[in-house]
Amino acid sequence: MFFRVFPHFIRSLFTTAVDFLPVMVHRLPVFKRYLGNTQQKKVVFGQCRGLPCVAPLLTTVEEAPRGISARVWGHFPKWLNGWLLRIGPGKFEFGKDKYNHWFDGMALLHQFKMAEGTVTYRSKFLQSDTYKANSAQNRIVISEFGTLALPDPCKNVFERFLSRFEPPAMTDNTNVNYVQYKGDYYLSTETNFMNKVDIETLEKTEKVDWSKFIAVNGATAHPHYDPDGTAYNMGNSFGPHGFSYKVIRVPPEKVGLGETIHGAQVICSIASAEKGTPSYYHSFGMTRNYIIFIEQPLKMNLWKIATSKIRGKAFSDGLSWEPQCNTQFHVVDKHTGQLLPGRYYSKPFVTFHQINAFEDQGCVVIDLCCQDNGRTLDIYQLQNLRKTGEGLDQVYNSAVRSFPRRFVLPLNVSLNAPEGDNLSPLSYTSASAVKQADGKIWCSHENLHQEDLDKEGGIEFPQINYAQFNGKKYRFFYGCGFRHLLGDSLIKVDVVTKTLKVWREDGFYPSEPIFVPVPGTNEEDGGVILSVVITPNQNESNFLLVLDAKNFEELGRAEVPVQMPYGFHGTFIPI
Repeated sequence: MFFRVFPHFIRSLFTTAVDFLPVMVHRLPVFKRYLGNTQQKKVVFGQCRGLPCVAPLLTTVEEAPRGISARVWGHFPKWLNGWLLRIGPGKFEFGKDKYNHWFDGMALLHQFKMAEGTVTYRSKFLQSDTYKANSAQNRIVISEFGTLALPDPCKNVFERFLSRFEPPAMTDNTNVNYVQYKGDYYLSTETNFMNKVDIETLEKTEKVDWSKFIAVNGATAHPHYDPDGTAYNMGNSFGPHGFSYKVIRVPPEKVGLGETIHGAQVICSIASAEKGTPSYYHSFGMTRNYIIFIEQPLKMNLWKIATSKIRGKAFSDGLSWEPQCNTQFHVVDKHTGQLLPGRYYSKPFVTFHQINAFEDQGCVVIDLCCQDNGRTLDIYQLQNLRKTGEGLDQVYNSAVRSFPRRFVLPLNVSLNAPEGDNLSPLSYTSASAVKQADGKIWCSHENLHQEDLDKEGGIEFPQINYAQFNGKKYRFFYGCGFRHLLGDSLIKVDVVTKTLKVWREDGFYPSEPIFVPVPGTNEEDGGVILSVVITPNQNESNFLLVLDAKNFEELGRAEVPVQMPYGFHGTFIPI
């Protein structure tokens, strides 16, 4: 999915961590008492019984490198010619070693090729260095987000002990999303590595390291794009002056043959509010003129991450939800790189995916899928997802739901602006921005939904008509409803009327919806929705679904008799 974090700065912290290990051990009782005092009761967000087991959707599958002709029912529009590319985990063990977390599985690339009403499917495992190393030794050699690689069993006891003090290798298992830079497509996660891929053959062609071009230790798997192809992203950096968040710009075109992300620049650096525990983030917002970064109280404990291998813990052990901290919005002028002086805060929440952002009447409006509890990542341990019966129900009922919210950030706030007044001039939203006595602006959200979305389990994996409406005032977005731990419906949301259209088929689990516009149309919802729909029922086929984006009715489906795991993100590329 979409929820991975591997700060590359752990290499630079590792030596310091080893030096201070005696201090850490000495103070362990203090840490335990602190943790014991700050634990909170688990909040139950809904009750559900009798959930079907989805374990077959989270198990290792075989790749299908040769094209398989799909059986088409209904019809695929003749103008719909191109590739739907998706990626996600597809292999969850090597030999006797098993991964612990959904995000850890080896990247499996999926391709649906559509041409004049026909559909062909193929899939391939990404031949990353991590995949090759694991395969060669038939065990997990390189650690992932939720799984610590164990020492080589062929070494003696002393060598295995010493190996804990070696800097851990960074994974290049880029299993989160397809991203585009300078016309080329890359597979990305959140480490410093990306893998360039041939979208027709699904073959890896080159491994690219962000840190060879700019001073960052990684970048998100959700960049934004200007109409001319200029790409913006965000990354992290840890150095002598502490931790900072970086706004990155990559030029739209190549200057010379063989270029990748040459010419990338850091245009703004944002200091972390807390040096030792910066925020984890998965995406950010962008309008025509601004980048919006959200510093949220899902924290990365740098010390824990740096010492994870010594302590015998996975990287995920360094993440924690800190609800005593508020959420802060940072706004950056993407043309000048200037960080705007406004200090915008809200109550603590976590967002993994932004929906859209735009400017109106001197304000930035940003819409997000939000959760009020940041412990979601623990839910997606594979042992939880593969449970059955009451155990599965308990996991789901302990999970927090994600809902769409709107925030308004007034940009030009006068020093003389009255305290206590709502500074938002926008009459169409109840979201408010109120200046406090200390000069901070307190932002309260508007819910972009009614009670019927509660019954759908909330919404995630939001998508819009990106090519025509990203960074602009818009009306519709699409996502997955979650009446299960995996998406079990497709939803169209009208953010003006707050009404829904829902597609669901019992026993089937649709992927992130991808909007594809009808050529030549200016209508926001003039197009189709593509989604890969899978089932754990071996008597049924998985299929590529096509919906009319306007009325949300099915146009057709292309069935493929191949087992597929539930994945993360993807994109459509027209031919």
